[in-house]
Amino acid sequence: MKLVQLGQSDLQVTPICLGTMTFGQQVSEEGAHAILDRSLAAGINFIDTAEMYAVPATADTCGLTETYIGNWFAKNPGARQKLVLATKVAGPSRSMPWVREGAGMTAQDILTSCEGSLRRLQTDVIDLYQIHWPERHVMALGFHYFDPSKDKPATSIHEQLEALAQLVKAGKVRHIGLSNETPYGVHEFVRLAEQHGLPRVATVQNPYALVNRVYDNGLDETCHRLNVSLLAYSPLGFGLLTGKYDETGFEGPGAPDGRVSRYESVRKQCWSRPEALAAARRYNQLARDNGLTPTEMALAFCYHRWNVTSTIIGVTSVAQLDEDLAAWSVQLSPEVLKAIDQIRWEIRDPSL
Repeated sequence: MKLVQLGQSDLQVTPICLGTMTFGQQVSEEGAHAILDRSLAAGINFIDTAEMYAVPATADTCGLTETYIGNWFAKNPGARQKLVLATKVAGPSRSMPWVREGAGMTAQDILTSCEGSLRRLQTDVIDLYQIHWPERHVMALGFHYFDPSKDKPATSIHEQLEALAQLVKAGKVRHIGLSNETPYGVHEFVRLAEQHGLPRVATVQNPYALVNRVYDNGLDETCHRLNVSLLAYSPLGFGLLTGKYDETGFEGPGAPDGRVSRYESVRKQCWSRPEALAAARRYNQLARDNGLTPTEMALAFCYHRWNVTSTIIGVTSVAQLDEDLAAWSVQLSPEVLKAIDQIRWEIRDPSL
């Protein structure tokens, strides 16, 4: 597995990244450390977390994922130097008032959050520090249209970049990135950075899966031309693209254990729409018809897509991790890729 470069940064990472948002909710600290051990042994050099994790987010678990990772670093003194570590400053508090006081994400919020992450992670530097979601109103994760009437006063992108520049200058952050961003947002962050001599974003971390390819609707060109790398998250569509919900759905007798079936808060999100499950069933059957497991096809699609630099996989066990890593060797035929595009033509992106 060759290393790939993140944007114009000097960060070289594996094209598979270990996502950790299950640590602290579905995964105990012992289980998290076993997954981290196995991931490192398998050659994965890239892990991603966030100050607000675990997910589903609660006041009791906020910051717990970073704490688990920090404790693992303390137990494994040589591990930190082998890894590219990414974490995120949460966007405005909205429905999570325990993240910070106030509704916004000021320069001081960014600086304070970074100090908290460094402390929990037990490290002196964060390799990739990302803004988890924009403070301004955007079309993302359940919002189908941009609505200017929902705009409210927000911290300017310039002010946020200046705060991030302070962290880079202090040696606490090496490079910066975005998450859940739009073409406008990515372009504006790059424009202002270049205009004012501020840090340039290396990455954008957005959802990308068979049931959500909104990235392909323009953000792909933006990132390609600006040399900003996509970190694709939820490649299995919160488990829909593993096939485990195909027969039972999310609730009732026989429903498998998973984030969508276990947590009501997750069932209210875009991933669990009836249209999303219907679409996932079609993709999953296409995989089976071609001698693949649904997981293999969904991951192989992301792993080898030209516009995906690294795919973030989230697991709850070592066995799941091994299954996801094994899918790296799967190559989809032109016929399967054509069939995937045909399904998308008919149903578009039901998990937007």
